[in-house]
Amino acid sequence: LDRIRRNLGKHPLDSLKVHHIEKVMDKMDGPNAANRLKKDLAQLYKHAARFHGFAGPTPAAHAQARKVRKGGFHTWTMGEVNKFRETFPTGSKARLAMELLLNSGAARVDLVRLGQRDVKDGALSYRRQKTEAQGEEVIDVTIPITHHLRAELDANPSRALTFLAHGKTGACYTPGSFGNAFRDWCIEAGVPGRAHGLRKAGATSLAEAGATEWEISSYLGHASTKEAKTYVAAANRALLAASGMEKRAKREQVLSNLAERLDKID
Repeated sequence: LDRIRRNLGKHPLDSLKVHHIEKVMDKMDGPNAANRLKKDLAQLYKHAARFHGFAGPTPAAHAQARKVRKGGFHTWTMGEVNKFRETFPTGSKARLAMELLLNSGAARVDLVRLGQRDVKDGALSYRRQKTEAQGEEVIDVTIPITHHLRAELDANPSRALTFLAHGKTGACYTPGSFGNAFRDWCIEAGVPGRAHGLRKAGATSLAEAGATEWEISSYLGHASTKEAKTYVAAANRALLAASGMEKRAKREQVLSNLAERLDKID
């Protein structure tokens, strides 16, 4: 509701058109957030009609729902990460962008704002813009700088405000323009991933290494462990499958040895 108030609160309900609703939906962080906004607005119109006598049109009901990617964004594999590294050597902007995404856990909206001022005591420390802007719990993130990221930061000294400046003036990327640039780098490297998939890869690698739900949530900058649970559950399933296969292999070996011993008995 706070998000609706900030974006549309000054406009009378009966003045809003479908294209107004869709324009605000386009500003949301992904299709799920856009569809949630559409749903919440529709509920607001319903409330106005039921309790306050509103008899005007309900544009939220006619706004086009955004298509949700089935299965979510592709999660990068280490093979794809290494292929990207082979395509873009140390010192390139593309390589710096990839290492920042993989090793910081930052969303695009935060990543494009990161700069030298956020490096403190060998770590990246920043406040999540998304949660702060939406009036939610303020999340401060502190992520140790890995050796891969340190190598790129050292190879890309810059006087610009942010690490990922571009153009002759050293302008900052917007989340959208960075996403487009990173998509082009992925195509050049021949990998199917996109920016958000590297965030998922980082969380997945933490889960596979045995990180707790709260450790993964801290990496992602989340206030709860809801999303982290999915990564831990997936990692646990993989570990359990491996453990089960190992047990089966041991059992088959025991039965094979038993058969050989029985064959030798006169």
